[in-house]
Amino acid sequence: MVFRKPPDGGWGWVIVVVSFFTQFLCYGSPLAVGVLYLEWLDAFGEGKGKTAWVGSLANGIGLLASPVCSICVSSFGARPVAIFSGFMVAGGLMMSSFAPNIYFLYVSYGIVVGLGCGLLYTATVTITCQYFDKRRGLALGLISTGSSLGLFIYAALQKELIDLYGLDGCLLIVGALSLNILACGSLMRPLESPDSPPAEKPSVDKVPDQYFVYHEKEKTIEENISILEKGYIDEKCVNNMPDYKQDSVLNKNVLNSINVNEKDTYKKKVVEQTNFCKQLAKRKWQLYLNYWEETAVLFKNKVFAALFVAILLFDIGGFPPSLLMEDVARSANVNEDDYHVPLISIIGIMTAVGKLTLGILADFKWVNTLYLYVSTLLMTGVALFAIPFAKSYLTLAMLSGILGFLTGNWSIFPYVTTKTVGIEKLTHAYGILMFFAGLGNSLGPPIVGWFYDWTQEYDTAFYFSGFCVLLGGFLLLLAALPCWNACTNQSSKLPPNTYSYKVASSA
Repeated sequence: MVFRKPPDGGWGWVIVVVSFFTQFLCYGSPLAVGVLYLEWLDAFGEGKGKTAWVGSLANGIGLLASPVCSICVSSFGARPVAIFSGFMVAGGLMMSSFAPNIYFLYVSYGIVVGLGCGLLYTATVTITCQYFDKRRGLALGLISTGSSLGLFIYAALQKELIDLYGLDGCLLIVGALSLNILACGSLMRPLESPDSPPAEKPSVDKVPDQYFVYHEKEKTIEENISILEKGYIDEKCVNNMPDYKQDSVLNKNVLNSINVNEKDTYKKKVVEQTNFCKQLAKRKWQLYLNYWEETAVLFKNKVFAALFVAILLFDIGGFPPSLLMEDVARSANVNEDDYHVPLISIIGIMTAVGKLTLGILADFKWVNTLYLYVSTLLMTGVALFAIPFAKSYLTLAMLSGILGFLTGNWSIFPYVTTKTVGIEKLTHAYGILMFFAGLGNSLGPPIVGWFYDWTQEYDTAFYFSGFCVLLGGFLLLLAALPCWNACTNQSSKLPPNTYSYKVASSA
């Protein structure tokens, strides 16, 4: 398929709009799952740790499966994947309304909805990048706010639907709303050159020789075996016959010589095919070894190794508030009359503000993006330590806003990764980091829930969360200090082309 130059506009703005609404519709419910979490606790009577797995899987499985999602979009295109994933998200939400137990929700809501969201995220980002080049940062920033706005609106929407129609009715209605993803996906027109000739169907004559067993005719395994057996039997019979009969048999063998030729051709092609498979296997194995060698080289970079630990610890400690803040308020006996806006909605709208603000700051030359990211980690840790001291709606709302704003550091994470490893290794490094971010998302809420089941209060849980985030921030700060670069330059004369911290200090 031939693609023309990104237009940086035109139909690309339609792509931005439909991608925005796609992320709004698919991520609205999973990010605002804290409202559903309270209902599931009451409906199934399970522990908080076990129930928290539903929301953590829905938000983490897409990141864990990001390599598979990328392969699907590369193989089938953004439009088919978006339409198929729309069915997955809508079907998973509707199936969840009939859940008889928490284990059913692990599959219907956690895996099906989560995987659908991961596929849709990859599809929207890929199609947007195809349509934009110079304005790519702006386009990606606009579509990423769709998930934050979805969190803001869906938190209040799901709460209202539960009051009106119950938990099952809420999930059915939200699932029906998700079917609008199909309309958005149908507008994701691939950027294909209009004057390019239609793709020709593969012709048998144009297929390379090494993909054939032999040229004349494709035969089944039984036919090939019969060719070999017939040639062997004919040769044995001729040798055992009297001389006067051999002439007539040999004349027949002339007519059957094509079978012998077919046998020789078959043997030759089997050898060629075997060698081809061996070479292909060697190349695949070499690619596999190269991948792990490149991974080992990445982890030799102190800043990347610290970034890997920081993102894992940040998602273990920083993600649970978006899922559990409503239950924190209920556990603190906050008066429902004081509830003007759901806490999850505050987190959602402030996350959108944080993404835009931090993204704008990262574009200034005098701002060091790595130190900016570290500062968000350290402030997040402090805010998590403050949650146990918040006993009113006002203080919880303020902390929710602060945590939501700081969670917007996702918008500068690609900048930090690029500065750390270079643009050439960005895809490889970002895939590794996103996998462990998904692992942190999946583990964080259950761990906090288990702490509550163990201690019957959230204080210890959020002390643990704050410690994890602070530890990751301090490790990344120590790895990024200029003194490390001075030590590295003394021991090695190689130029610091990957973030040995001379580059970082001028970012």
